[in-house]
Amino acid sequence: MKLAVTTVLLVCATALSACGSQGVQLKKSNPDYAGAVLFRERCGGCHTLAAAGTQGSATTIPNRVKTNGPNFNFRKEKAEQVLYALRNGGFSGAIMPQNIVVGQQAQAVAEFLAKYSGHSAQHIPSTEIPQSDK
Repeated sequence: MKLAVTTVLLVCATALSACGSQGVQLKKSNPDYAGAVLFRERCGGCHTLAAAGTQGSATTIPNRVKTNGPNFNFRKEKAEQVLYALRNGGFSGAIMPQNIVVGQQAQAVAEFLAKYSGHSAQHIPSTEIPQSDK
């Protein structure tokens, strides 16, 4: 049963990844190109990221569905976080299939996402507040 659900999710993610109106925004000579293509193929049905040409996240609350993942134009990720999510089916384990990308392909996606995610995030200045010794 779990294999059947995972297979259906993978097929849907692959089919929906074509929903982006643009292709991968990196040159084929870019070392991150392979990670961008893998992200587009395996993750683009549920996640948005301009560098990969994907639009899988909800654009408004009323059109949000259960499978909409984070918009990585705004959400910054580190490679370690991406690898964790890939292995464990996201952070909640509720929707994203586990091991949707593995091995060197997972590493390529993690490095790509770490480099290109969060580019449209709002940066709010902050001040370091020292902790009290009391």
